[in-house]
Amino acid sequence: MPSSARSSRTASAMADAVMRGHGFGFPPTRRSTVLRRWVPVIASLIVQVPITVISVVSSEDFGLAGVVLVLLSVLGPALLFWVRRYPGPIVAVMAAAAASDFLLGYSAISPPYLALAFAIVIAISRGARSWTWISLIVVWEATLLAALLVGIALEPARIIVTTLGLLLVLGVAESYRRRREQFVQFQEAFSVRREAELQAERVRIARELHDVLAHSLSQINVQAGVGLHLMHKQPEQAEAALASIKSSSKDALDEVRSLLGMLRAEGVGGDGSHNEAVPPVPEPNLSRLPSLVESVRSQGLDVRFVCEVSAEAPTAVQLALYRIVQESLTNIVRHAHASDVNVSLRRDDGDYLVTIADNGIGFDGAVDREGRGLLGMRERAELLGGSLQVSRTLTGGALVTARIPSRQTSA
Repeated sequence: MPSSARSSRTASAMADAVMRGHGFGFPPTRRSTVLRRWVPVIASLIVQVPITVISVVSSEDFGLAGVVLVLLSVLGPALLFWVRRYPGPIVAVMAAAAASDFLLGYSAISPPYLALAFAIVIAISRGARSWTWISLIVVWEATLLAALLVGIALEPARIIVTTLGLLLVLGVAESYRRRREQFVQFQEAFSVRREAELQAERVRIARELHDVLAHSLSQINVQAGVGLHLMHKQPEQAEAALASIKSSSKDALDEVRSLLGMLRAEGVGGDGSHNEAVPPVPEPNLSRLPSLVESVRSQGLDVRFVCEVSAEAPTAVQLALYRIVQESLTNIVRHAHASDVNVSLRRDDGDYLVTIADNGIGFDGAVDREGRGLLGMRERAELLGGSLQVSRTLTGGALVTARIPSRQTSA
């Protein structure tokens, strides 16, 4: 069976591992959740509280204002516990707390209000952009106005540094938000692509199973009927029919076993044991067409077979040509009530051309023009950049024509 499916599953597994390692959309672990919640809180406490306490203790003029400063330095980290649940309101309250800290501790050694920086990044990353920008603009303008009204002489350099600091934090927050959105978009695209690959794999397996089982079971059904009819009159022909049934069933079982073996887990199992791979059956190719034709001839059909395509054709082309001929002959045996069949494989303007014509009742009978068999043949041709047409012969039978370009565009 093709190794492309195995390579696709391996690539998907590697991508899963990479995405899981980077946390792209996978459920967060308890440890990562705890770290994300506590790291901003602890970092803010370490930066803000000790320096504020030292500044207040070393100053003789603070009094009640010093106590308020210490409380404000603790309030910011405490509010970070709820910033993920209420990002907009919390960032607004924290901006007001940072403004109060800025004004009360202006004449003292006051650390930057780090909790506000964490709140800005978290709030913007969670979609509260309007809350964040409006709160910071309003609070900063109100802070400058309050300083003028109270009579605090603000230094231009400190105003510029504080403004640039806020803009820098906002820039980092917006960059982090865009990166999260890109991660989400990448995950969605990856999920869509992986689902498409899985669906394509299901379709391929269903197509292979249909082609193998439909042909083999049709042969078995016909040969069984022949054997029952000739069991007493011509025992030697009944024996030949039974031998054909045995051969057809063995080939079908081998192909189905190889196909289903691809679905088993590879490598080390969950219990640490190694799964034994099922020996693959070689893919059908043009060399197996004569035996396929002979198996149909043994069912009473006069099959004229001409193959001008060399065995050097690409493997995918040989498999498609074989399956198209196989499914066409199966439909003829089951539905066409034909006696003569012409099968031709040749090159036409560099393309691979296969035609199967019979003298039966055509496609106006029991067979559905859009049945699974014809759909599978059409998909095989189109996956290689070709086409398949179904029409009627001059005698009223069915004519199946498939053309596959020499340069395939596989999906």
